[in-house]
Amino acid sequence: MTNNDLLRSLRYALKLDGETIAELCALGGHEIKPIDVLKLLKKEEETGFAVCADTVMGAFLDGLIVSRRGAQEPKPGVVKAPEAALNNNLILRKLRIALELNEEGMLAVLAKAGVQLSKSELSAMFRAKGHRNYKPCGDQFLRNFIRGLTLGGGKT
Repeated sequence: MTNNDLLRSLRYALKLDGETIAELCALGGHEIKPIDVLKLLKKEEETGFAVCADTVMGAFLDGLIVSRRGAQEPKPGVVKAPEAALNNNLILRKLRIALELNEEGMLAVLAKAGVQLSKSELSAMFRAKGHRNYKPCGDQFLRNFIRGLTLGGGKT
């Protein structure tokens, strides 16, 4: 799933406009103008299309977390570790945090999209990559999660 597809889907699922997306990106540490957001929301074949970089998508997701949960105060003496490369597992984790979903909430969102999953299958996607029970989150799974959000499965 491309970042552009993801941004378009989340915009629809969370009922966001271009200006709000720009504000969320700013909260996440990346300045972008609303007119540039509209370029990111266009389809590839449309004139003016721009590719959504991982830095923009990461800033949008971080801004979504900050807007809904508040900024996290840095702990004294602790240096913030550099963020891992953006992948579906990290995107799913950030959405879970932003939407304040627990396991039951996540499973309810997925059920709205017609996906039945056990708690252990779900928790495997939130494990560290090297963990023996780690499971990569596929594009189709992420699409179904966002579809469940669109159908009213989570807090928006």
